[in-house]
Amino acid sequence: MKVTKTSSNINYISKGLESETLLSLYRNMLKPRLIEEKMLILLRQGKISKWFSGIGQEAISVGVTMAMNDDDYILPMHRNLGVFTTRHIPLYRLFGQWQGKASGFTKGRDRSFHFGTQQYKIVGMISHLGPQLGVADGIALASKLKNKNQVTAVFTGEGATSEGDFHEALNVASVWKLPVLFCVENNGYGLSTPTNEQYNCKDIVDKGLGYGMESHIIDGNNIIEVYTTVSQLADDIRKNPRPILLEFKTFRMRGHEEASGTKYVPQELMDTWAAKDPLMNFQAFLMENNILTEEDEVSIKASIVHEINEHLEVAFNEDDIIPNETEELNDVYKTIEYQDVINNSNLEEVRFIDAISNGLKQSMEKHSDLVIMGQDIAEYGGAFKITDGFVEQFGKDRVRNTPICESAIVEAAMGLSIAGIKSVVEMQFADFVSSGFNPVVNYLAKSYYRWNQNADVVIRMPCGGGMAAGPFHSQTNEAWFTKTPGLKVVYPAFPYDAKGLLNTAINDPNPVLFFEHKGLYRSMRQDIPMDYYTLPFGKASLLRTGNEITIISYGAAVHWALETLDNNPEVSADMIDLRTLQPLDVETIYESVIKTGKAIILQEDSLFGSISSDISAGIMEHCFKYLDAPVKRVASMETPIPFTSQLEQQYLPKNKFKTALKELLAY
Repeated sequence: MKVTKTSSNINYISKGLESETLLSLYRNMLKPRLIEEKMLILLRQGKISKWFSGIGQEAISVGVTMAMNDDDYILPMHRNLGVFTTRHIPLYRLFGQWQGKASGFTKGRDRSFHFGTQQYKIVGMISHLGPQLGVADGIALASKLKNKNQVTAVFTGEGATSEGDFHEALNVASVWKLPVLFCVENNGYGLSTPTNEQYNCKDIVDKGLGYGMESHIIDGNNIIEVYTTVSQLADDIRKNPRPILLEFKTFRMRGHEEASGTKYVPQELMDTWAAKDPLMNFQAFLMENNILTEEDEVSIKASIVHEINEHLEVAFNEDDIIPNETEELNDVYKTIEYQDVINNSNLEEVRFIDAISNGLKQSMEKHSDLVIMGQDIAEYGGAFKITDGFVEQFGKDRVRNTPICESAIVEAAMGLSIAGIKSVVEMQFADFVSSGFNPVVNYLAKSYYRWNQNADVVIRMPCGGGMAAGPFHSQTNEAWFTKTPGLKVVYPAFPYDAKGLLNTAINDPNPVLFFEHKGLYRSMRQDIPMDYYTLPFGKASLLRTGNEITIISYGAAVHWALETLDNNPEVSADMIDLRTLQPLDVETIYESVIKTGKAIILQEDSLFGSISSDISAGIMEHCFKYLDAPVKRVASMETPIPFTSQLEQQYLPKNKFKTALKELLAY
């Protein structure tokens, strides 16, 4: 059957589709429409808190989802209800999600479509919009590495195409030839801002040209065009992996969310698009061609309405969540069964940098699908040559040079984790993580708490001063992350610790920021086992013992403190190297302070808002009655770190520590 003209306002060409397929397309569009109509009533009744309507855009969600295989991942937005219903998620679970019930997917911790589900191969959005595009890259990369011939579809709106994440994700996907369908729903407005104030090209697909990417414009209100075009493209990129940019022309018939309304939209424009309603027009087409009768339409609608009401009753009757503090805290991190691998044989003196490289190499051997990503890490071996020779041993699939796009690579690492692959991301310098800050603190850190999806990612952070490298290559920015629940932060001071803790970090299924002080790379040597071993997180190292004072430090500052003690042998001190900042070994700290009665904390980071402030506060709260003096903190100046050597020496606290130590001892 081929139809080119109907009484509807959309020109449908059935392209040989069976009647049952056409009816399935209709049913799958009708279902989210009826759910939305019910939700708008419940919103007015105060039974749900917020609603982002996709009325008028159902053809895109349904057509794309039906074109995909069940094991293909889809990353939808908050107007893509049709993705969830077409994947046959039980409605009571969706209703429970929107009401903050336990039957939902986030245990009341997030709302709307801010969730994912491995069971249905759906990964929901976060409010920052753009990061899911890079996550799709990572999922597609995993499919390519595992030769699964899967396609990943990711949705975004026309407004988010202005975000850097969009451009980074497209660039990475194009360079790596990843099987991703970038589905842009161009509905005319980003909240109230029209497209002519969002971008200055004629069509969004024009943006694909700059990335050498195949692009197509699709009538987003024509369900047959959406379904058949996406089906053909998905089948093709299974055989010939590559990304494709799809622009679906459509319109948002209701407000960005219901409270915002649509007064900013000209009525003439609303009327034009109302006449192009994807559901009503398709229904007319089916009836005109005797595929759908009035009796069928009534029966299908009654069945869906009954399902909605039945599942709503289940959700309404479910008890509200009872807050449980222990459960909340336990769900911040995925539980890990730490395996202590001890190896004291085959010792060899190596530099700090060699210990990192050795540990990374042995972890690559241990985890056969572990992927390393970073700028210049392949043939060049990285800025510090830590991965020199890795390409020859592990290949370019697993040792991947990346474009300069920190955000997209962190997001891709998240996508790899969703697809079951561990990864290590090397920031060329820790300073550059600011360009990928959002996905670290909002995606990696929160996903396990939100919907039980861990981020099996280690981000290596070459950091620190003393190299006269200036404000953009010398920061020690651990405090950006120690205050973010869901992240682990490791900061070793010795080669032995660096290797063992790195191995543990890679074994850990949670996101780990692994700080490596550049000043220690080639200056610090130590005998370490050349075979594989691990060290536990959250266990500080007691380097010296004494009775007069407790010195607490980490990273390069540990060596400044040890040098001071060596030059002042009369000082009897407990010297604690924290090794990990999150989790923090408060037990060792408090036991020592209770014994000595005095505490001084030395760090390279500037003082205000730093980890030393929290340690000091903890000591005051838990050890106050044992203190013989105020807790002392010694840190760098409250300025950015300067370039010139003499200014940098003034900035760093190394030369101030001895004076502060003696003053506290004399208190």
